[in-house]
Amino acid sequence: MAGNDSSDEDSEFSDSELDDYADKAYLGFKDGNHRILNPDGTLRCPFCAGKKKQDYQFKDLLQHAIGRGSSTSRKAKEKANHLGFARFLQNDLALAAGLVVTPPPPPTAETPSSNSSSSTDELFVWPWVGMLVNLPMEDEGVLLKEQFSEFNPVNVISSHERDIESGKFEAVIWFNRDWKGFKDAMAFENHFKGKRLGKKDWNEKKGVNLTGIHGWIARDDDYYSDRLVAKILRKHGELKTVADVTEEQARENGMVVAALAKKMEVRNKYLQELECRYNETSISLKNMMDAKAKILQEYNEEMHNVQRKARENARRILMENDKLKLELESKKKEIEQRCKELNKYDAKNDGEKRNIDIEKEKTALENTNLELATIEKERADEEVKNLMEEQKREKEVAFARILQLENELNQKQKLELEIAQLKGKLKVMAHLQGEEDIDTKIKEIHNRLEEDKEGLEELHNTLLTKEREANQELNEARAELIGGLSKLLKGPTLIGIKRMGDLDIKPFEIACKKKFSAEDADIKASELCSSWDEEIRNPSWHPFKIIEHNGVNEEVIDENDPKLKSLWIDFGDDVYNAVKKALLEINEYNPSGRYPVAELWNCKEDRKATMREVIHYIVKQFKARKARR
Repeated sequence: MAGNDSSDEDSEFSDSELDDYADKAYLGFKDGNHRILNPDGTLRCPFCAGKKKQDYQFKDLLQHAIGRGSSTSRKAKEKANHLGFARFLQNDLALAAGLVVTPPPPPTAETPSSNSSSSTDELFVWPWVGMLVNLPMEDEGVLLKEQFSEFNPVNVISSHERDIESGKFEAVIWFNRDWKGFKDAMAFENHFKGKRLGKKDWNEKKGVNLTGIHGWIARDDDYYSDRLVAKILRKHGELKTVADVTEEQARENGMVVAALAKKMEVRNKYLQELECRYNETSISLKNMMDAKAKILQEYNEEMHNVQRKARENARRILMENDKLKLELESKKKEIEQRCKELNKYDAKNDGEKRNIDIEKEKTALENTNLELATIEKERADEEVKNLMEEQKREKEVAFARILQLENELNQKQKLELEIAQLKGKLKVMAHLQGEEDIDTKIKEIHNRLEEDKEGLEELHNTLLTKEREANQELNEARAELIGGLSKLLKGPTLIGIKRMGDLDIKPFEIACKKKFSAEDADIKASELCSSWDEEIRNPSWHPFKIIEHNGVNEEVIDENDPKLKSLWIDFGDDVYNAVKKALLEINEYNPSGRYPVAELWNCKEDRKATMREVIHYIVKQFKARKARR
């Protein structure tokens, strides 16, 4: 039955899909998502965390991965994971373990051909040196050097004492250490051979009254002889064959070539980095200029809209004023007409006269009230006009302030980019140009930097002060929103409150289900999660270390901490990553108190929510509730 179940599950994946899953597993290993090295140096399989065997050697682990990947009784996902693991072991880990640096081939050098006078097994005194014997007088080294200048000698040393047998002086003449020096030394010896004044001639005529200076290239018998100059040979030289010198020179040349190649590789890599930084800076400058143009366009559009609305409001108010003025004029004319009509009639009796007087008084009072209303209306119109002008001035001042801040920010960014570009050019010129040009351009660049430094610092301080004030207001607003939303939000929502530093119990439950029985798994998971929650809040436990990354010190998890190592070995990657995540959150949001703190959270994208997102969400919810009512 088990075989049928596995074959059914394998049938869900085709060969191409199985290869795709294996590729994903392989890329996961290359990205470092799985840990396979135990603290004692042995290896482990990350897909068999619940098994007892977790201390493999490399060959055993490779055999295990290949066997599980090719098994017909395993699940498709397990086979794919082990196939990707085996590929990683073969292609990456084996290559890293067996890395061999091939030494560079020795450069071909012009070496002397072997002949009867210089065999590869013959021992010479090196650096190459010639013997001068039967010198009639103690010549100065400078004179001997000039005398034999055609052989390019480096130095000449005299014995300063007479030979006991011959009563003559001896000297040694040194040549260059390279093959050109060897060629000069052999020419020196052949020069004396041609005149029958060589070493062989000296030995044959020894004891006879010799004439003329004899010379030859020094060999091992001269090195170990009791001559006056033998001490000089033993002090300043050593015995080597031509083959020894050839091999040593080839080795030195190979080391020099390797060092130069490595230096060239480092310099090329550095130049590539400089080119990448230059391209990034250029792209950033282009993006900044595009953003500046967009902001300026939005500002112009906003000013146009504000001016248009102001003109429309002024036009509407003036039209209303004209309409009211016409109505008042019409009413005034009507009243004056009535007054004229009343004045035409003569009262026939006192009652009618009194009525006429009363009517006149009422008419005069009404006329006075209308005039007062007209004056009050004109005063109100004037106040409205002044208020509109004041609002217009305030808006212009606000927009001008916004534009000034944007210009200051753009100026700061432009100066920073210019400084970065100048520093990049300075480093490139330090590698590519001569010393004099570099000094001149360095002075020019430093002068430009000094001119911009004061303005940039002042601008930076101003922006920093404004940024602090804005951050303080933003933090106070976030605290108010967290306090209010925690009472209003119920159930799953787009924007919520997350407690930073709380442990996720799900990885503990999954790991405990693999290690314990179904009845004990939940209890063990709760106990384990609670104990690690207390460990995280313990201020005396600080599993962090400081590393330098891109020139900046960063605080990261110390993966060699004994407690974290033990947790990873016992329960695997998921539980280890959950504790690691909680530690990083508590260290970021509340390192001093070491207890979880509330934070506005975008639940959909699993990240910290911005104030814009929170306010937009609250307004949207308010409108939705209002529409339902």
